[in-house]
Amino acid sequence: MFYPIKLDKMRNFRFGMKAINLIEKKFGKPIMEISGIRDGGLTMEEYATVMWAGLEHEDPDLTPEKVMDLVDDYSSVPEASKIMWDALNSAFAMKDSTHPKNAPKAAKPKVSA
Repeated sequence: MFYPIKLDKMRNFRFGMKAINLIEKKFGKPIMEISGIRDGGLTMEEYATVMWAGLEHEDPDLTPEKVMDLVDDYSSVPEASKIMWDALNSAFAMKDSTHPKNAPKAAKPKVSA
């Protein structure tokens, strides 16, 4: 799914497997182990890296530094980060019926006394 953002032109955040792989390579760990990824406590450099990974599919010459310039020149950190989080969270959203917590539970064996 694409999440549009107006920067120097209309661009689209997309966090598929490739983008998440880019993030994991840059941080050197699985995405859910990145400090700040669950609570938004990322540094500006880390925000730029995540944004870069979500935008790179349209512009292979993009860098985290260029993303910082684009956000500073054409948007704002709160606006860009909101769209980025919406896009990133959608990559991990599961429909209720397929979420592991909603899977049928095995029947507990009866214990006879």
